[in-house]
Amino acid sequence: FNRIQIQKLFMMKSISYSISIFAISSLATLQSRVCGFSPSLHQTPTISSPSSSRSRRRSAHFAHTSINDEESSSYSPIVDRSSFLKKAASAAIVSIAATITTTTTAQQATAAELPKLGTKAPDFTLPKTRSSSTNAFTSIDELSQSGKWTVLYFYPGAFTSGCTLEARGFQKDIENYRALNAQIVGVSVDAIEKNNQFCEEEQLDFMLLSDMGGKVSKAYGSALSIPGFGTFSNRQTYLIDPNGYVQFVFTDVESKVARHSAEVLDKLKELQG
Repeated sequence: FNRIQIQKLFMMKSISYSISIFAISSLATLQSRVCGFSPSLHQTPTISSPSSSRSRRRSAHFAHTSINDEESSSYSPIVDRSSFLKKAASAAIVSIAATITTTTTAQQATAAELPKLGTKAPDFTLPKTRSSSTNAFTSIDELSQSGKWTVLYFYPGAFTSGCTLEARGFQKDIENYRALNAQIVGVSVDAIEKNNQFCEEEQLDFMLLSDMGGKVSKAYGSALSIPGFGTFSNRQTYLIDPNGYVQFVFTDVESKVARHSAEVLDKLKELQG
């Protein structure tokens, strides 16, 4: 694809996803309003004289305001559905944002946006997983001081299919990286709590960093701003030597996530001679 084709594709996807989210949100809002004043269909108030105007007033009043404890319990299915729809809409937004992020390619990451090879990696200090109360952050300087190569990979969001596959690939090859004196470090805009949960559920033996707001992702030319969704990290991987210099950047990761770890290992071996 050229840049114009990619922009058109992105616009079409954005419009489609926006319509989907609007529909889900509208349905959730409608359900919430319904459960606020409408009694269950199977319930009918006992009215002594339906033909009288007084009875009609009582009926109207009952429909809007008079709900006793027994009747209130019948609302739980509607409330549950409303709550479910709201959660579904929220989850859909995260999933859709990650999906839109994956439509970017190396052609969208220009050389001006990426750190130049052979230059110092952009500085950062970010919250990390696998941390303690006295050591909750790490920096590029600290990573370099370890005397190891750093595989710094940016990903759109924890628990999405592509990011889970990518993390599992790195974890599967973790001993091979250690044999090459390399450490794996992931970066996304996810909150540290979400990254901690991701590490725990996937049993990852490497740290993930929380770049909320995307400042570090922007510094590395790996940020993608999506109107209505915010900023996310594009899927790119940087190889940083023990002295803190960028030696290689993988920009076309999305098309080969399943074999990306093997690709990184091969490049590390090549760089180390």
